[in-house]
Amino acid sequence: MQFNWWTFALQAINFVILVWLLHRFLYRPVLRMIDSRRQATDKRQEEIARMEVETKAKQAEIDAERAKIAAERAAALQSAATQAEKAAAAQHTKAEQEAAELLDGSRKTLAKEREFALSEARRIAVDLGVDIARRLLAEIPTEQRAEAWIERIEKHIAGLASAERAHLLDGMGSDGTMQIVTAAALPARIQAEWRDRLQRALGDGNVAMEFAADPELVAGADLHFPSAILRFSWRSELSAMRREIENHANHR
Repeated sequence: MQFNWWTFALQAINFVILVWLLHRFLYRPVLRMIDSRRQATDKRQEEIARMEVETKAKQAEIDAERAKIAAERAAALQSAATQAEKAAAAQHTKAEQEAAELLDGSRKTLAKEREFALSEARRIAVDLGVDIARRLLAEIPTEQRAEAWIERIEKHIAGLASAERAHLLDGMGSDGTMQIVTAAALPARIQAEWRDRLQRALGDGNVAMEFAADPELVAGADLHFPSAILRFSWRSELSAMRREIENHANHR
């Protein structure tokens, strides 16, 4: 097999274009979204600071009340002074507890909102990346895309142990057929080339094959054997990314 420098150059150019598009249409919008969330967080922190000032003012009022009670204690009975002191202490403790609960609740709310914003930003990034990838791949000729994926498949099969290849061929008897599902329909000439190369890679020239197309794969191909499925499409990788994002959000 010969290395195609034109294919490599086109792939490199497309990769540079993809990076530029991601920076322009993904990275900047996500930063703006994060800045917006950060501004909302700053506003909430300002509210917390205001609440802290109010709490201190209330504390000052309580302290003033305690001072007043202390001044009146000299003219009152000792028992009345003791009861007043207990009432003031209870009010002070309650005010501190309410303030602490309010601040703790605000902090938890801010943390949840921050995690939600980050999770949404990650989901938007994945969806936007898929859309950009679809558009870029649409500009690459089918022959070049097909060549890149068949080379990857051949390399993977070549790396399998003989027992693993034999397991893939289990059930491929007279009625067994391997289905090759690609993101876009392959021309008949490329289908014939794939069929020949896959038969050589599997070491069995009698493997029956049929082709199908599924745009949900985004790019690449999945090989459906009777006993297993080899996935070389982007859909499985994107699904793994989405699951990772969801698991990250759930564990927070």
